[in-house]
Amino acid sequence: MQVREKGKGKERGRERERERGGGELRENMATILSSTVYAISLSSVSSLKPRKHSNLLAAFNSQNPFHLNPLSSIQASGSFHRLIPRNLFRVRATVLQDDEEDVVVEESFPPRTIPDVEGKGSHRESSESSSSSGLERWVIKFEQSVNIILTDSVIKILDTLYHDRNYARFFVLETIARVPYFAFISVLHLYESFGWWRRADYLKVHFAESWNEMHHLLIMEELGGNAWWFDRFLAQHIAVVYYFMTVFMYALSPRMAYHFSECVESHAYETYDKFIKAQGEELKKLPASEVAVKYYTGDDLYLFDEFQTARVPNSRRPKIENLYDVFVNIRDDEAEHCKTMKACQTHGNLRSPHSYPEDAFEDDSGCTLPQTDCEGIVDCIKKSVTSP
Repeated sequence: MQVREKGKGKERGRERERERGGGELRENMATILSSTVYAISLSSVSSLKPRKHSNLLAAFNSQNPFHLNPLSSIQASGSFHRLIPRNLFRVRATVLQDDEEDVVVEESFPPRTIPDVEGKGSHRESSESSSSSGLERWVIKFEQSVNIILTDSVIKILDTLYHDRNYARFFVLETIARVPYFAFISVLHLYESFGWWRRADYLKVHFAESWNEMHHLLIMEELGGNAWWFDRFLAQHIAVVYYFMTVFMYALSPRMAYHFSECVESHAYETYDKFIKAQGEELKKLPASEVAVKYYTGDDLYLFDEFQTARVPNSRRPKIENLYDVFVNIRDDEAEHCKTMKACQTHGNLRSPHSYPEDAFEDDSGCTLPQTDCEGIVDCIKKSVTSP
């Protein structure tokens, strides 16, 4: 009996030791798992916030050199458990969970881009449009360079022949300046006859411009600018050559023709401006031209407003008291011509100042014709063939 009781006591002692060992093993495993999770979490957060947790991680690693090896942690569970209490891991794990909520995932992992197969067509179209726009810019530069060379050549001839004869120079300028508008109207009437073009605004504005330049020419003739036969001969023959050149240029490229006319009008503005600044005091003592008084202060100023496409009708009413006022208004007219010619260089951009939106509400459908236009002879022929 005593032997049996001793055997049972030994077995009970063994079972208690097993239970103690199992409890310690479970505690050590929980401690190891929590420490491992903490170390991994701390290392991941330390990569995002290295300054905040680097010292803490170094201290933890120095105190627990076996935190990544579970077997070594089991062997040193007693010392490890005594060095770092279990509650400390719970507190630190809670802090790390709060800090990890501030991490933005999209910044660390950018979205994956999927190649757009359909975008190849748009890329090809954009490259073609960019190449076409680059070619158009090159053509515009070429046209403007040619115009500037031609204008500078004419200016040098006029400077040589008329450096001290202002009125004769103005007579030649005004004879030349009115020619482009005749050429524009001639080409547009030709297109209209073929049914290629029909835009009333262009005809009205260009006729008003020629009407304005004609009165400038009449003023210079009244002042004696055409007294010499040589001046009349030179101006008229230059006008004939200029007319056919402008017709060819306008049929080929209206933009180029309008820019060339802008260069001529710009030179005229600068010429009159210099003359006014140099002879202003003397001009104020001279009486105004009768042609200028009738043109600028007459009752019918419809055509005077028509060529000023950058102004509202009736917004400019000149004051003519002396010859100085006459040349000031002529200079201002040239500036308005420059604005109109610049607007014409954009196709379809020209509009009569007397065209208002309320005109569309008037019941005049019986005489309204369809609006058609084209850019140069090539575009006209192309549209006449392709359009029904």
